[in-house]
Amino acid sequence: MTRNDPPRPRRRRRPLLTCAGVLVLLALIGYFAVQYNSTNGGGGAPHCTASARTSGQGVDMTPEQAGNAATIAAVGVAKGLPDRALTIALATAMQESGLRNLPHGDRDSLGLFQQRTSMGWGTEEQIMDPVYSAGKFYDHLVEVKGYADLPLTEAAQEVQRSGYPEAYAKHEPEAVVIAAAFAGDGELTCGGPAPTAPGDPEKVRTELTRIFAKSKMHTAPAEPRRTQDAAGKVKEAEVTFVEKKDGGASAARGSKVMAGWAVANARGMGVVRVSYGPASWVAGQAKGEWQQLGPAGAQGKGKAGASDPHRAENGSVRIFVAQ
Repeated sequence: MTRNDPPRPRRRRRPLLTCAGVLVLLALIGYFAVQYNSTNGGGGAPHCTASARTSGQGVDMTPEQAGNAATIAAVGVAKGLPDRALTIALATAMQESGLRNLPHGDRDSLGLFQQRTSMGWGTEEQIMDPVYSAGKFYDHLVEVKGYADLPLTEAAQEVQRSGYPEAYAKHEPEAVVIAAAFAGDGELTCGGPAPTAPGDPEKVRTELTRIFAKSKMHTAPAEPRRTQDAAGKVKEAEVTFVEKKDGGASAARGSKVMAGWAVANARGMGVVRVSYGPASWVAGQAKGEWQQLGPAGAQGKGKAGASDPHRAENGSVRIFVAQ
């Protein structure tokens, strides 16, 4: 540049671009926040949260993770195992697969617990079945002497024989919360859009019957009961599991985990409503939270603002599937 050349302007594009980028990012955050809190009564994107009342802690999960966690918990409850067994199983699956049913892994490892066909855990098809794989984990766990009193890492390692046994420990706090949400003093909430396509009530009935068949704590209808709207069109199909009179606390625990299983699997099964005791969960409403309701036919209003003819009575779990 010669002396007569005009001075070049200083470059200011980078700060301007940075500011523009920040503004765009903030706008996107604001947009998704509005969508999360406004879509379908506050449902937003599909998501689930397990919470424990005693600790006040919460664990966020995808619907896939929640569905798998629900199956692990349900299988343990159906076997009559304590919350400690559920916690050990959940923490193990969190470490091994992130609560995802993986079709691959180290060498021939597969599924939620990364079990190996070559080590006698079963066929590939069996291991990829969450009910089977969870059941096999528990079968091995109960053979560990004093497993409930062992540190979680030791109990899990006795079953898994992992190369990184200490890795299980970091998942214990969250596993405790998830176990409480499904089978103890906690709750599972799942938000997101309500199903728009018909579900398969027979599949819901079959899966829960398969899990709880040996526990013999509930009776289930021979086939789903379908209800019609005023125009005579089939609107929903209902699957109801009723606690046996002599089931006691074990049956009540089974009902709770059934209700949680139905909510966790609502997206894939087309479940639109789950009723358990005085509470009801409705897909796409109330940010995915359970609502306390008045007795069926009552004039008084419950927490949700109205009595609910779908309310579950006499120790039952009512699952309504879109048709």
